[in-house]
Amino acid sequence: MDQAANNKVHLEKAQNFMRQYRDPESRELKKLSANQFMDVWSHYDRDGNGYIEGSELDGFLKEFVSSANATDISPESLTDEMLVELKSCFMEAYDDNQDGKIDIRELAQLLPMEENFLLLFRFDNPLESSVEFMKIWREYDSDNSGYIEADELKNFLRDLLKEAKKINDVSEDKLIEYTDTMLRVFDANKDGRLQLSEMAKLLPVKENFLCRQVFKGAAKLTKEDIEKVFSLYDRDNNGSIENEELRGFLKDLLELVKKDYDAQDLIEFEETILRGVGYDKDGKISRKELTMILLALAKLPPDEDQ
Repeated sequence: MDQAANNKVHLEKAQNFMRQYRDPESRELKKLSANQFMDVWSHYDRDGNGYIEGSELDGFLKEFVSSANATDISPESLTDEMLVELKSCFMEAYDDNQDGKIDIRELAQLLPMEENFLLLFRFDNPLESSVEFMKIWREYDSDNSGYIEADELKNFLRDLLKEAKKINDVSEDKLIEYTDTMLRVFDANKDGRLQLSEMAKLLPVKENFLCRQVFKGAAKLTKEDIEKVFSLYDRDNNGSIENEELRGFLKDLLELVKKDYDAQDLIEFEETILRGVGYDKDGKISRKELTMILLALAKLPPDEDQ
């Protein structure tokens, strides 16, 4: 092989980021550590918006496929037609929420990773509702700062591993690595801690019931719709929505109008919403007050700046 061809091969190896994670003999992907997974994510999510999409996704798919070849071929050797077909098959398999882009959790399902680290993404065990989320938030925000700081996040991850009976397999150094990696993944504003909206991505809820079409636009709400929502949040069946039930309901409401939010946003939103329905300051929401909120929600289309 002449020098020019040799240089070309080395350049292609350097350009293909995924090649380093494949076994040189079998061409299978190696099991990634938490830090390696984060390196892959950071490399392809170039704009740091929390998604691999558009040209980022094209680049990832080209390198992912070409890195599997025993011979060093350039990612550019994939034709546009091949890329379109590849992307269609790939997204059907891994784009769980069908939004046309890959988020961190979807990538984690695609790449082989340390089993214990993968457990922390809770793929098979999302929370039933935001009421549960707010109870967990209150438990781990031990200093009531309105944020989950690194030490609080480490406690949360430790308890997740205990629940999965895996904590004895994880050293303290490895737990610190997991904590640092989770912060790098989910701390979107890079302030070294998780606010409410960031923790909500780490600890997902099965469904925000209020996102359903019946609660948007001018759809007519029925008594049954109201009753479904009330029973969803009135977890103790005492006839009112209060405490973490109330905060879970308000968190779901807030998500409809604000992408990034923290504990202070939730407090201010609570004051605004409850003032608008003539809230009687008893710390609870009745069926009548819930009905007024949902009717108001149905009349107002979501507004990012609301």
